[in-house]
Amino acid sequence: MSKLLELEDVTDPVCCAPLSGPALSEQEAAELAGVFKALSDPVRLRLLNMIASAEEGEACVCDLTGAFELTAPTISHHLKVLRQAGLIDGERRGTWVYYRVVPERLTRLSGLFALPALTTS
Repeated sequence: MSKLLELEDVTDPVCCAPLSGPALSEQEAAELAGVFKALSDPVRLRLLNMIASAEEGEACVCDLTGAFELTAPTISHHLKVLRQAGLIDGERRGTWVYYRVVPERLTRLSGLFALPALTTS
């Protein structure tokens, strides 16, 4: 299993090496590509944004579906893709499922785009 899936300490520079750092393994690159593929859909990106910005850190699926002109099964599919990418987690409470972001995964993604510090002579 790669560092991406085993992520525990996001302050550890080894876990969050930027793309400008050491070369990614083939498996790490494939996993990251899957995450970026999940984020490449505008509906999924909006869903992730809505969940991440929800009060109390979670959003009910009942509050997410009204923002889109899509059927409930389509929204459920998009949420499943985000879950499979490890970006969100869900918990069923009665009839509804409540979603929250997985902070470690978002931190990992943000760390990928850190640029090395420029040194001046």
